[in-house]
Amino acid sequence: MNLTSEFPAKPVSASVTEMTEVVLPNDTNNFGTILGGKVMHLIDIVGAIAARRHSGNLVVTAAVDSLAFLSPIKAGELIILKASVNRAFKTSMEVGVKIFSENTRDGSVKHTASAYLTYVSMDDHGKPTAIPSVIPETADDKRRYDEANLRRNSRLMACSSEFNR
Repeated sequence: MNLTSEFPAKPVSASVTEMTEVVLPNDTNNFGTILGGKVMHLIDIVGAIAARRHSGNLVVTAAVDSLAFLSPIKAGELIILKASVNRAFKTSMEVGVKIFSENTRDGSVKHTASAYLTYVSMDDHGKPTAIPSVIPETADDKRRYDEANLRRNSRLMACSSEFNR
């Protein structure tokens, strides 16, 4: 297997991905707000695109950290999802996704949710493959880069304890 150091590192900006959709009535629940499952679907798509941009390979979703909905997104509003790779490890990477709603009538934008996902880069034979490291470019990138390692260690400890029951 290749080593991560064989690939030139990539800046966070190389993976930045943004998606925008109108929330239509068929995407909503009985209260006229977007279905949680629809939001999760869009989070996985935008996250996978960011991971593919970073790795240059197809990716699979390995983990999704907790997801809390902070405010609803109503039918007719826009849902905006912004994603980028926070940190890369040997074959996996953490992607951060922020979700916003935009009311185009009054221009208001609300942060509605955030999520962290782990993707694994796959080769043409469906095997995990090494990826480039990440270069944090801003103070915010550096903070997310450092925090990603803490989240990864926590995930690995949780998995280890679950398998050792």
